[in-house]
Amino acid sequence: MPAYFISDVHLGLNSRQQEKEKEDQLLAFLRSIRDTAERLIIVGDLFDFWFEYGTVIPKGFHRTLAALQEFTDHSIPVDFLAGNHDFWMGDFFPTELGVQIHFDPFLMNIGGRRVYLHHGDGLAQKDLGYRLIKPVLRNRLAIWLYRWIHPDLGVRLAQGTSRTSREYTSTKDYGEQEGMIAFAAERIREGADIVVMGHRHRPIRLEISGGVYVNLGDWITHHSYAVLDKGAISLRTWDETQE
Repeated sequence: MPAYFISDVHLGLNSRQQEKEKEDQLLAFLRSIRDTAERLIIVGDLFDFWFEYGTVIPKGFHRTLAALQEFTDHSIPVDFLAGNHDFWMGDFFPTELGVQIHFDPFLMNIGGRRVYLHHGDGLAQKDLGYRLIKPVLRNRLAIWLYRWIHPDLGVRLAQGTSRTSREYTSTKDYGEQEGMIAFAAERIREGADIVVMGHRHRPIRLEISGGVYVNLGDWITHHSYAVLDKGAISLRTWDETQE
């Protein structure tokens, strides 16, 4: 049975109508694979912003959360590698949904293939600014202090910052060739068969020294995803006619 990989859906990024249409597409995709999937792996940035308070989570995503729980209720493992937009997760996903959270890149065996998973943030050669701020954003003290901001204000502040950042980064060349692909090549030399990333929103499948590097693209413009079946990984594009 195949394993499916998605990343960079960025739920909550745009207007309510745009987000409903994007979520409708995502839910149709999840329904279409639930009966055949061996595993679902989310390689970061499912949300444009996710921050858990002690008893509060962001509203507006209940349909997607319920769809993920349907996978785990049917004994289909779901792995969620935290991206740079949704790594402020607590225990909601594992406790309430049965979804396994990974805060760091990891290697796993899927169908006899060694698959290395990394969201891709901070790897591009010209992404020095993010590499400098990443330790601050993931600092436990900084996260604890942010939780003292009222959720209504905290979520609105973070969403505004995310949109501003997206407008800036969407036009910048981060040198993927020198950074992310070089990183993938190193993991393949170390023994990985397949390296899967997201983050750059540009789908690509590249064979490297007997291994394969896949960037999943995104669900904002490409609706792209990957399938690992019978030892081979392929990039695909979803549209509603496939349901």
